[in-house]
Amino acid sequence: MVAAMDVEGRKRGFTFVTGNANKLREVAEILGDSVDVTARKLDLPELQGAPEEVAVRKALLAAAEVGGGAVVEDTCLCFHAMGGLPGPYIKWFLKELGHDGLNRMLAGFEDKSAYALCTFAYARGPDDPHVQVFCGRTEGVVVPARGPPDFGWDPIFQPHEGGGLTYAEMTADAKHAISHRGRAVAKLKAHILGEDG
Repeated sequence: MVAAMDVEGRKRGFTFVTGNANKLREVAEILGDSVDVTARKLDLPELQGAPEEVAVRKALLAAAEVGGGAVVEDTCLCFHAMGGLPGPYIKWFLKELGHDGLNRMLAGFEDKSAYALCTFAYARGPDDPHVQVFCGRTEGVVVPARGPPDFGWDPIFQPHEGGGLTYAEMTADAKHAISHRGRAVAKLKAHILGEDG
């Protein structure tokens, strides 16, 4: 796909506020060469609330910090049996409990189903209070860890569409095609490329 240009002839893009190299790699792979993405690590506060609300507030803080367009991401792993928890707190649950501990959380429940939710929030700049939100969701089940343990909770999430593989066992292209992040990035990309500048 040919890169879209803004009114001044520059390739359209944004600053992705993340310190997570794996997230940056996945977003860059999904976007390809059509959108210019640069990364910047910021110490944004760990906000609480619903995923969309958290993402919008973080995007506004990030845009003010970078002085321009910024994109933030909020990723959740939500257990149906627990009413959507751990949800946006999955990072901390994983850090404290590990893959095995997350499985043990569901030991008393017959329902092991879960969904992965990715929310991108795009703020065009510090003087624009309007934030665009792009969500992607993938349903699946929580399973004992399989596959390389190098990217978060990927080894314990087996999407329904994944042919019986966990995210960690899938090729990058196969994962991107069905993942929560892949779906959210596709919406963000369409928005960025559709802007008039």
